Amino acid sequence: MRLLGAAVLTGGVVLGGGGAQAAPSPTPGGHGPTHEDGRGRGEGRGGDGRHGETRTASPGPSASTGRPAAGPGAAPAGAAGSAAPAPARKPGPPPAGLVLQPADGAAVGIPTAAGLRQALANVLLDKSLGTVTFAVADATSGQLLYGAGENTPATPASTTKLATSLAALALLPADTRITTRVVAGANPGEIVLVGGGDPTLTALPADQVQIGGAPVDAETAPASLEALARQTAAALKAAGTAVVRLGYDVSLYTGSPQHANYDAQNIPLMTPLMVDEGRVDPRSHEEAPARVPDPTGQAVDQFAALLKAQGITVEGKAQPVARPVAAGAAVLAGVSSPTLARLVERLLTTSDNTLAEAVARQVALAAHKPVGFDGAAAAVTETLTGLGVRLNGVVLNDGSGLHPGNAIPPAALVQFLALASSPDHPELRPVLTGLPIAGFTGTLGKRFGAASGAADAAGLVRAKTGTLSGVNTLAGTVVDADGRLLSFAVMTRTAAGADVARAAMDRIVARLAACGCH
Repeated sequence: MRLLGAAVLTGGVVLGGGGAQAAPSPTPGGHGPTHEDGRGRGEGRGGDGRHGETRTASPGPSASTGRPAAGPGAAPAGAAGSAAPAPARKPGPPPAGLVLQPADGAAVGIPTAAGLRQALANVLLDKSLGTVTFAVADATSGQLLYGAGENTPATPASTTKLATSLAALALLPADTRITTRVVAGANPGEIVLVGGGDPTLTALPADQVQIGGAPVDAETAPASLEALARQTAAALKAAGTAVVRLGYDVSLYTGSPQHANYDAQNIPLMTPLMVDEGRVDPRSHEEAPARVPDPTGQAVDQFAALLKAQGITVEGKAQPVARPVAAGAAVLAGVSSPTLARLVERLLTTSDNTLAEAVARQVALAAHKPVGFDGAAAAVTETLTGLGVRLNGVVLNDGSGLHPGNAIPPAALVQFLALASSPDHPELRPVLTGLPIAGFTGTLGKRFGAASGAADAAGLVRAKTGTLSGVNTLAGTVVDADGRLLSFAVMTRTAAGADVARAAMDRIVARLAACGCH
């Protein structure tokens, strides 16, 4: 294993507020953005581009309350534990106050560089880590405490979603919803299905909808295509119309719909009109399920069938409209996604590539950028810059992290987390509440287990995972033995198997949880 730029940081380097002020490491590393030779694979369960990682639940505690949500994000009943659980039992998810910032955190001693060096020395020698860079910071103050190659750009994989989520919540109200509409066409007897960019729109019956294998609740339930058809049929019947011609408008997005790392599994073609994220089998819980070759066509055909079930005849085959629908077109029906806050929690907890790319496009719309991969990446970068984030070495090509050419230094990742926990930015809190809980939810649901060597940190870690071919990343927060909340980012490139490398990374974070490191 090779540590890059192993500089010990002892000064008061502030990451929050106006951004980091850290100078480059005295011993620079050489770990720049690297393109994979093969196709990068995502992580997670359910095929949202998270190959190899298993998710067990969707969004965690509510961003507005900090309490576990009743539904896919909730931890098991009775799982909540204290910040320093008794050794004899497995700890549960930390209380809401520890998810964000301990109220008395300032009174607890800050870990020292020497203490952190001693605590991490042995676990950092694990050869399965390959090349590793990392940063550890005090989440309460944003002070960078210790790191190696912390300013060296590395491939972030799905930790890119932290940047996307921050930008979305900074630029758009947390209660923003994405709406799919049906409007009257330009000619009598015509209706148009208008894609608004909601990939979570579902054609499944309400009792069959799941996120990460768990049922949804009122806050997380996606918009229903069947409800849209029912509303549309009711409006048409009220106007005495039983036969229509169906058009569709997908003009919201620009550029190619195909991701640079497209494989028809980890992500579909990105269009503003799709159902069930373009899955061939919307009920599939495969790691990377097959995607339909024409997500828009799938959505339009299913909508026409649902109209027929409501007693409305659709003449001929649906056709794309010649020009975008007019702003003043009469709206016959509309259904809306969960709020942006819930969407952000979902995309982080389950590491949903498709949803991440859709949210990035909403950022592009709000920033008046072209609504495609390049425009979305530019909009996210511009928004983070406006928040005062130092983006030295950061390169974004997408919103999901599937692109192997993305680059983010560990110090930037902990800077993102500091921003999300800052009292000056309560609107960004869903970034923290959406992080998977070690041993309990999302892409960390089956990590930090009994045989992992990191079990003592279960429930005390919340972190975003990332996996591409040969690349594993982890960035989040951990409660240490003194009850202080630390933020961290660990980034590796290795030939070791993903499971082995991830377990080694988890042991690094478990050491942070076990020590006061003074």
